[in-house]
Amino acid sequence: MRKQVPVQDGLFSWSDESVRLIGGQCTDCDNHVFPYQSGCPKCSGDEVAKVELSTEGELWTWTVQGYPPKAPPYIGDVGDGDFEPFGVGYVELADELRVEARLTENEPSRLRIGMPMELVLVPLTINDSGEEVVTFAFAPKGSSDG
Repeated sequence: MRKQVPVQDGLFSWSDESVRLIGGQCTDCDNHVFPYQSGCPKCSGDEVAKVELSTEGELWTWTVQGYPPKAPPYIGDVGDGDFEPFGVGYVELADELRVEARLTENEPSRLRIGMPMELVLVPLTINDSGEEVVTFAFAPKGSSDG
């Protein structure tokens, strides 16, 4: 098995049992942000604590990305017919915020607003060192992806 590395340090933490998004929570107004940032965009406070966000939420809205995004910044496979359309949407984490994320499902008939979703890791690409680059995504709760 290849060594796995995150697409970007500081976005999420993971172990064999779970993956968690790393966000922030303002100590002044309780606003949540993702990804973590040191200032609060709601009240301009500068006391934002790092927190692990919920791993479950509801699909707020979605679409299917049917063509390769521009690279850079996109680093997934796009050459020689390797690109596979993917779902992308906003998942509402209860009492926290909405997270824009890749979805593991790309079939429109299997996605619906309000459906329960759960956080997972998915492979993105292989880097120049031969490591598997992984990113976070949301899967329909109870699916084989989750």
